[in-house]
This record gives sequence, C-alpha cells and structure tokens, in this order.
Amino acid sequence: MKASASDQRSILDIQNFDLHSATLKNKAATLPELAEITSSTIKANNVRDLRIAAETELSDVKRELLRAEGDVEQIVTRITRDETRLASGTGTPKELEQTQHELVTLGARRSELEEVELEIMLRVDGLKERIAALTAEEAELAAIIADLNIRKENAMAAINTELEGIATDRAATTQSVSTEFLALYEKIRGADGGIGAAALAGNQCKGCHLTLNAHELQRITGLADDEVIRCEECRCILVRDH
Repeated sequence: MKASASDQRSILDIQNFDLHSATLKNKAATLPELAEITSSTIKANNVRDLRIAAETELSDVKRELLRAEGDVEQIVTRITRDETRLASGTGTPKELEQTQHELVTLGARRSELEEVELEIMLRVDGLKERIAALTAEEAELAAIIADLNIRKENAMAAINTELEGIATDRAATTQSVSTEFLALYEKIRGADGGIGAAALAGNQCKGCHLTLNAHELQRITGLADDEVIRCEECRCILVRDH
C-alpha cells in the first residue's frame, strides 16, 4: 500500500489521539474516588445494618421492660393491699401474722423484680446510645460519600471535556487521510491492543520498542516516501521521519 508522507504523519497524530484517549478512559475507570466510594458505601451499609439490628433489639427489650414493669406493678398492688389490711387490723391474729409474712416475701420478690427491671432499663439506655452513635456514623459516611461523588463528577467532567476535544481534533485529522490507509490503521489497531502506527526513531520501532536489524533498515531506507512500511515484530505501520 502507498500513502503520502502527509497521510503517514497524520496517521501518527491519530495514533497519538487514540493513545491519549485510552489513557484518559483508563484514568476515568480508575479514579481513586471510585474505590473510596465503594469502600465508604460498604461501610455505610454495614453501619446501617448494625443500626437496624440495634433498633430491632431495642423494640424487643422495650417489650421485655413493659413485662417487667407489669410484674413489679402487680407486686406493688399486692403489697399495698396487704399493708392496708394490716393497718386496719381486720382479721384474726393468725391472719394478720400471715399477712405480715406475706409482706416480707412480697418485699423480697419486689426487690428481685426491680433489679431485673433496672437491668433491662440499662440495656435500653445502652441500645439507645448505640443507635445514636451508629446514626451519627451513618450521617458522617453519607457526607463523605456525597463529597466523593462531587469530586468524582468534577473529575469525570474534566476528563470528558478533554476526550471531546481529542475526538474533535481526531475527526478533523481523519478528513485528510485516505479511507483505505485509515482502514488499515484501524484494523491493525484493533488487533494489536490499540497500537496501529508508530514512529521509526533511528533504528527502533516506537510501537514495540524493538530494534530493526541493519538489513531491514537498509531496505526501508531505499523505499519511496509514499511506501507504507510495517514493523516485522509488532506489524504496526512504521512512520519514518520524512
């Protein structure tokens, strides 16, 4: 294939545009904010799950507290009833003695139940503190994620603006290149990891960075300027310094 020296210089410019675009796209895909957002989102989800679990446990403990309060209330009602009966002196001496014994038993039972009630109340307070701390942590992580998203969007906007500029310049450059030559470049580039053309600097291919042997270099030197040459190693289009 033949291509003018101008077309060959343009194809090298197009390759540079494509390499720059690939670098920018890789930068967009590997923005540090993306990894930080993923990490912070996982943390936020874990904290949310812990908060929900704590709220569920709090509901259960509150029901337990209501039962304990009910048990204490029943004992207090019985104690009040017995104390009233004892104070009135109504009943036989034996009945009054039994009532007094019952009051001692009820008093001991009341102390036990109130200790249980207090322990449950402490658990309620502990859970409330834990929920408050987790809620605050959720809010903090949400603020961090929001800030990271803003930073990500700003970085992506800058990259996209640069990509649009490159695309515009590339499109303008391709207008002056022959369709056949451009198609060859695209075919090679698609099959060789994004490298379709490279400069020949001295005796080195800048695509694969391998050195051409003296015989091949001599052969290339003898070719016309419009002759399209290919690297024997990576097969990309070699653009000479015309």
